[in-house]
Amino acid sequence: MARPREFDEDTVLEAAMQRFWNNGYEATSMRDLADLTGMTTPSLYNAFGDKRAIYRLVLDRYVRLALETCSVIFGGDEPPLRALERYFDATIDEALADTLHKGCFVVNTALEVAPHDQGFRDVVTGVFGEIEKCVRECVAAGQHDGSILTSQPPADIARLALSTILGLRVLARANPDHNLLSGVVRPFFVLLRTPTQGSGE
Repeated sequence: MARPREFDEDTVLEAAMQRFWNNGYEATSMRDLADLTGMTTPSLYNAFGDKRAIYRLVLDRYVRLALETCSVIFGGDEPPLRALERYFDATIDEALADTLHKGCFVVNTALEVAPHDQGFRDVVTGVFGEIEKCVRECVAAGQHDGSILTSQPPADIARLALSTILGLRVLARANPDHNLLSGVVRPFFVLLRTPTQGSGE
C-alpha cells in the first residue's frame, strides 16, 4: 500500500513558483526549492521530477489562471470595446500591484527560458496565441456591431494589442507609473473608436 504524501502539492508548487518568479529559472536550484518548501531534494525529485519539470508545473498553473481571466473578460456580456478596455485596465492594475516588480511569469519565461527550450517556447506561443485570438474575436464583434472602426483587419489589431500588452508588462518592471502605462495604451484605442465615441474619457 502506497504511503500518503506528507505535503500539500499546491503549497509546494506555489512556493516554487514564487522562487522562480523572484529569482528566475537559471538562478534557482533544486536545493533552493528544497530549502524553500521544507522538503528534501530527493523528495522533490520523487514527487515532481527535476527542476525543468517543476518549472513546467508552476508555469502551467500560472497559464491556467491567466487564461481564465482572459476568458472571463472576453466571454462576458459587455460590449466589445468595453471588454477590451477592461482587459487593458486589468493588465495595468496587475502590473502596478506588483510591488516586487516580478513581471508576468509567462513573459519572463519568454525572455529567459523559451529561446533555449522548444517545449517552453511552445507553451509561451500558445498563451500568446490564445490572448491574440480572444482580442481578434472581440474586435471582429465590435466591427460587426459598428462600435469599432473597420479600417484595420481584426487580425492586425489583435497583433498590435498583443504587442502592446507585452510591452506594458516589460515596461512596468522598470517604471511602474500609471500615467506612463496608460499613455502606451491610449493610442491603441484611438485606432478603434469611431468619431462619435471620442476619447472615451
